[in-house]
Amino acid sequence: MTPNLNEPNLAETLRLIGDQAQAAARRMVGLSTRRKNAILNAMTEALEARRDQIREANDRDLEAARSAGIPAALLDRLTLTEARIDAFIQGVREVALLPDPVGRLIWRRNRPNGLRIEKRRVPLGVVAIIYEARPNVTADAAVLCIKTSNAVILRGGKEAFHSNLAIARALQEGGERAGLPPHAVQLIETTDRGAVRELVRLEDQVDVVIPRGGESLIRAVMEHARVPVLKHYKGVCHVFVDASADLAQALAIAENAKCQRPGVCNAAETLLVHRDVADAFLPQLGELAARRGVTLRGCPATRAVLPACEPATEADWTAEYLDLILAVRVVRDLKTAIAHINTFGSHHSDAIVTADTRSANRFLKEVDSAAVYVNASTRFTDGGEFGMGAEMGISTDKLHARGPMGLEELTTYKYRITGTGQVRG
Repeated sequence: MTPNLNEPNLAETLRLIGDQAQAAARRMVGLSTRRKNAILNAMTEALEARRDQIREANDRDLEAARSAGIPAALLDRLTLTEARIDAFIQGVREVALLPDPVGRLIWRRNRPNGLRIEKRRVPLGVVAIIYEARPNVTADAAVLCIKTSNAVILRGGKEAFHSNLAIARALQEGGERAGLPPHAVQLIETTDRGAVRELVRLEDQVDVVIPRGGESLIRAVMEHARVPVLKHYKGVCHVFVDASADLAQALAIAENAKCQRPGVCNAAETLLVHRDVADAFLPQLGELAARRGVTLRGCPATRAVLPACEPATEADWTAEYLDLILAVRVVRDLKTAIAHINTFGSHHSDAIVTADTRSANRFLKEVDSAAVYVNASTRFTDGGEFGMGAEMGISTDKLHARGPMGLEELTTYKYRITGTGQVRG
C-alpha cells in the first residue's frame, strides 16, 4: 500500500515511496518476459473486473470538474467512455504481445585482444510520471514500465484523482496476483502540489521523471527537478498547404488535425497556406470553420480573403489553444513556411500537404520536429498509431528519446565485457 501522505513530513513519506520503488526495480530485473506478460494479462482481467468501479470513479471526477467550470476540451481529456476504457485495456493486451526490449543485443564486437564486448538494453530503473487530466495514462504508463522491467511512481492530476486511484488499484491487484513485486506500481494518493516538488528531488531513488501535461506543469517540474526529465513543453503543431496541394485533401487533413480532438497535444494549432492557393483554399477553410465551430485568427493576407476572421497577434503563432481555435497565416513559399515552423513551433508534429516530391523531401529534411508528415494529419503522433502499443508521452527533447515514448524509450543500455584473463598493458 502507498504510505500515508497525510503525515506532516511529506518529504520523508516521498523518500519512503522512492525506496520502495527502488527495491521493486531490483526485483523487476529478474522477471522473465513470460512472467511479465502473465502480469500484464492479469492486469487486463482486473481492469475488466473493475470496469464499473472505474466508470463510477470517473463520473465522480467529471461531476467535480463540471462544478469547477473546467473547459470542454479538458473535460474531454478527463472523460472515460466505454470505448476509451476498451482502448486502454486493449492497449495492455497489445503491450503483452510486443517484443521485450530488455536484454536485446544492440551490437557485439570481438576485439583483437580476445575481449568480447556486447551492448544490450536494460531497464531505466525507477520511472516517475507526473500527468494531468487523462486517466488512461495511469494504465499506459504502468504497463509500459512493467514490460520494460521498470518500477513506476504515478502522480496524476487532482481532476482525475478518483479515476486514477481506481485504475491503479486494479493494476496492483491483478499484477500482484500474477507475481508483480510489491511497490512496482505506486500511485501518490494526494493532490498536494508539494508531493510533485518532493518527488522530482529524489535523485537517489528516481532515475527519470516524465511530466505529461500543460506547459505550466512541465516548467514547474523543471524548476524543482534534481532528476533527469524527459519533456515536451507544449504541442504547437502546424499543417502547411503547399502550392501543389490537392485542396480537398488539404481541407480534410486540416479538419482532422484541428477538430478530431482539439484538446490533445498533436492537434494542429496553426495552418500555413501558400499564397498561390490562398484565394482558392481560404474560402473553403472559412466554410469548414463555420460548420465545425472553429474560431480563425488570421494574418492580414488571410483577413483580406476572410474578412470575418479575427486578427492574429504575435502571441497566436506560439499558442497551444487545446480548443477549437486555429491561427492562419499566408506564406510566400516553402522556405518561409519551414522558417515559421522552426521559429514558432514546439518541435512536436508538423505536416505538409503537397504533390511535389521535392517540396515534401525538403520539408522532411529541414523541419526540426519529432514527427514530420507528408499528406497526413498530425493526429497520428501516438504510440498506438505508430505500432508501439501504449506510450508514456511525446518527447520533444533530442537526448535519449524523441517522439512517442514506447518500450524501447524506457530502456537504456549497458556494456557487457567477457574476457579470458586479459590485463591492459
